[in-house]
Amino acid sequence: MNKSTLIKGAMLIGLLGSTSNIFAQQQIKFKEFKLDNGLTVIMHQDKTTPITAVSVLYHVGSKNENPTRTGFAHFFEHLLFEGSENIGRGEYMKKIQGIGGTLNAYTSNDQTYYHEVVPSNYLETALYMESERMLHAKIDSIGVETQREVVKEEKRQRMDNQPYGSILVEVLKRAYHKHPYQWAPIGSMEHLNAASLAEFMDFYKTFYVPNNAVLSIAGDIDYDQTEKWVKTYFAEIPKGKKEIPRPTVVEPKRNQEIRDVVYDNIQLPAVVEAYNMPRKDAPDSYALDMLSTYLAGGKSSLLTKEVVDKQQKAVQVMAMPLDLEDGGLFLFLGVANMGITADSLELAIDQQIEKLKTNGITDQEFAKLRAQVENSVVSRHASVAGIAESLAAAKVYYGNANEINRELEKYNKVTKADIQRVAKQYLEKNGRVVLHYLPKSDQKK
Repeated sequence: MNKSTLIKGAMLIGLLGSTSNIFAQQQIKFKEFKLDNGLTVIMHQDKTTPITAVSVLYHVGSKNENPTRTGFAHFFEHLLFEGSENIGRGEYMKKIQGIGGTLNAYTSNDQTYYHEVVPSNYLETALYMESERMLHAKIDSIGVETQREVVKEEKRQRMDNQPYGSILVEVLKRAYHKHPYQWAPIGSMEHLNAASLAEFMDFYKTFYVPNNAVLSIAGDIDYDQTEKWVKTYFAEIPKGKKEIPRPTVVEPKRNQEIRDVVYDNIQLPAVVEAYNMPRKDAPDSYALDMLSTYLAGGKSSLLTKEVVDKQQKAVQVMAMPLDLEDGGLFLFLGVANMGITADSLELAIDQQIEKLKTNGITDQEFAKLRAQVENSVVSRHASVAGIAESLAAAKVYYGNANEINRELEKYNKVTKADIQRVAKQYLEKNGRVVLHYLPKSDQKK
C-alpha cells in the first residue's frame, strides 16, 4: 500500500504531545453485488464531476506463473489490449481515447489491473470494452508476436539500459528461494519466446475469468442503471472451469545476511538493502509503511536530512516497502555522492537506522508523520480512479471492500512505540540482502 493531511490543527495537537486519534476519515459509500459467474462488482457514486472510472482487478500476478514460463502475467497486461472478436486489432485504445477517455494497466507480483476514466455518458461503452476483454480477447499468433517485441523493448528501456534498472530482479532472486516471488513481473524473455499459443490460451482461460476478478466502478453513475449494464455485458461470461492456482509455499525466514556486488552501467555506486516483511494483511504493515515515510518519505525525512543533506554521502535515499500478499520486502536504495564508496554509504544508512531503534522518534516527528499519512490517504481518494482501485484492492486482499474506510483508523492506532518496535523487529541485519551496485569500470580493475 502507498498509505498515509490536511488538518493543521491536528499538527498542533501532535506537537503538544497528544497521541489521541486526531484524524477522521470521510466515509466512502458503495454498493456491492456478485454475479452468478463469480464476478464481484463494487459501485461508488460521486456526482461531483461528469466522469467515471471503470476498473477490473484480476487476482493474477507473477507469483501465479509456471517457473518455466515466467512473465506471462505482465505479457497479458499488454496482450489484452490487442482487441477482441468484436474490437479490431489496435482499436482498443483508440476507442477509449476517441470518446475523451484515458486508460492504462499494470502488473505486480500479485495482480493485474486494467482501468479507464471516461466521460460519464460513455460508461456503457467502457463496461462493454472491459467485458470484451474478459469474454473473448483476441489471442492469436499475430498478437502474441507483436506483444513479444513490445515486452522486449520495454525490458531494454526500463531495465537493460536504465541505470540501476535491474535492482528488483537482483534483489528478488536472492531474497526468495522457495516462493515464486523470486522472479520479477517482467519475467524471462526466453520463457516468452519458448511459449506456444496453446500455453497463452490456457493461461487466459485459467486466470482472466469473472470468478478471479473484481469490477470496480466509481464516479458520476446511477446505481440501478449501472447494475443493469453490468449484468447485460458481464452476466453472459462463463465462470472459469479450472481451479485457480495459488502458491501455497511459505518462504522460510532468512536468518543470515546475503551480500553481493552487481556491476552496472552506472557512474555512482549504490547500496540496496532488503529486509523481511510480513504478509500484506498483517497488522504491522501500517506501522512499517509509516516507518518508510519517516525514514525516506520526502525532503524532510530522516535519511534525506542526515545522509543526503548533512553528511552529503548520497544524492538520494529511498525506502520502499514492497508489501506483497504472501510476505514482502522493506527496501532501501541509496545512490552515493561523488567520491563516496558504497561501504561508507551503507554505514551511514545503518547508523541512522540503529539510532532510530535505540532512541525512537520525538512527539514532533510523530505528529508530522501522522499528517503525512493522512495527506497520502486523502490524496489517493481525491479522484474516482483512486477510489475505484482502493475498493477493488480492499476486496481482494482483505476480503472486505469496507476496509477502505478503516485505513486511517488503523494508522491512528500506530504509536511512537510501534514505529520503534517494527524497526527493531524487521530491520534485522542477520536476515537482510545487501547489494552494492558498482560501475562496470570497477570490475575491470
